[in-house]
Amino acid sequence: MFDVKVTLNSFQGLFVLLFFFCISCNAQSGKKNYSEEDKKIFEEKIQLAEKNNLSKKPINNIIVEVGKSFIGTKYKGFVLEEDGEEHLVVNLRELDCTTYLENVLAISRCIKINKISFEDFLEELKTIRYRDGIINNYPSRLHYFTDWIYDNEKKNIIEDLTKQIGGERLELDLNFMSNHPESYKHLRENPEFIPTIEKQEKEISEREYYYIPKSGIEEVESEIENGDLIAFTSNIKGLDVNHVGIAVRIEDNRIHILHEPEPGTKVQITPLALPEYISKIKHDTGIIVFKAVEP
Repeated sequence: MFDVKVTLNSFQGLFVLLFFFCISCNAQSGKKNYSEEDKKIFEEKIQLAEKNNLSKKPINNIIVEVGKSFIGTKYKGFVLEEDGEEHLVVNLRELDCTTYLENVLAISRCIKINKISFEDFLEELKTIRYRDGIINNYPSRLHYFTDWIYDNEKKNIIEDLTKQIGGERLELDLNFMSNHPESYKHLRENPEFIPTIEKQEKEISEREYYYIPKSGIEEVESEIENGDLIAFTSNIKGLDVNHVGIAVRIEDNRIHILHEPEPGTKVQITPLALPEYISKIKHDTGIIVFKAVEP
């Protein structure tokens, strides 16, 4: 999710950088960038919802059905990186992990509240993606995912469940963006934004967050519900989250992750259950569990 030129020693490390850039490349002013194909895909999701009467179901169920409808959609890194002033960029044709989660959540909320025009979707997406739902230059975007969780919980869009299911305190010392401004196009071109980013990093780091360490995930797996949302915490210096996805309980009655994994792949469900899946990811330390609030 990002335009960093920091060298990591593995492909996984590079993917983490791509994740963080994409969370940092989301959108700005009143300008909107989307295609007719994006509108068509959105309309197909609404038709799916009407056919299956999804608006009558709990929001978690809607999220799972909308999320599964994207299976097979190609990964694209740097999907939201664009020149010029910050603006709302929409791409439903190609996704990274965060745009996948954001789009699924925005579409699901539109279905649930029966606001199903494309313009309604754009407004939902903007509300989810930006601090207080307002586009005001590059720093208004929710670059760090823990900040995304905090802001969307404040807007009553999501609820962080991690502490109540047994989470431990997550210590943060965020500084990745302010320490590597040369790696971010908009910080490179607008160095006056750096002090604002640095101030945000300090504020985020001082908040109280919780996570479930890798070693404790199997114990709480039964507490995670179909359609909950999962963020994977990071051991990379200065970062908070490496990856995000949707929890799905499938035929084996285990929690798997529905997600857009990495370059060269497509939206899919992990073959491994969550505890086994995360055990193989070097840079993940645990998970944050949150859920969409019923609108």
